[in-house]
Amino acid sequence: MAGRTTAHPVDVLLVEDDAGDALMITEALRQCKAPCRLHRVADGDAALEFLRRGAGFAQAPRPALILLDLNLPRRGGLEILAMVKADETLRPIPVIVLSSSRSPDDVQRSYELHASAYIVKPADYDGMADVIRQIDAFIGIIQLPR
Repeated sequence: MAGRTTAHPVDVLLVEDDAGDALMITEALRQCKAPCRLHRVADGDAALEFLRRGAGFAQAPRPALILLDLNLPRRGGLEILAMVKADETLRPIPVIVLSSSRSPDDVQRSYELHASAYIVKPADYDGMADVIRQIDAFIGIIQLPR
């Protein structure tokens, strides 16, 4: 991601069930200046398996960042956020909620569960690309946990 002094790619876990949104995010991330390895899962259960290196994800890297949709099949994003932040090994990973929900309750609950940020997903590619560039710039200037 932008501004990094290392050439090592940043692993990002995208938890997104909508194929169109995932494609927009993937394409926007490809435009970022610094290397990034995007890993996508389409539901909450798969996110937990990835993070815990469970079934099918034994070789999964620990992500430096999680981009989390709220409206997911199986386990919702708020439940995943709560579980990540309750797990002392996963807690340090920054989680950015990237949701279509503008509900004040969803925003409030996400921050209560220690989301690093809450962003409403733009509906079009140009808007999504702008959001991803801003996330890239933000992540590029902060220190991420190991």
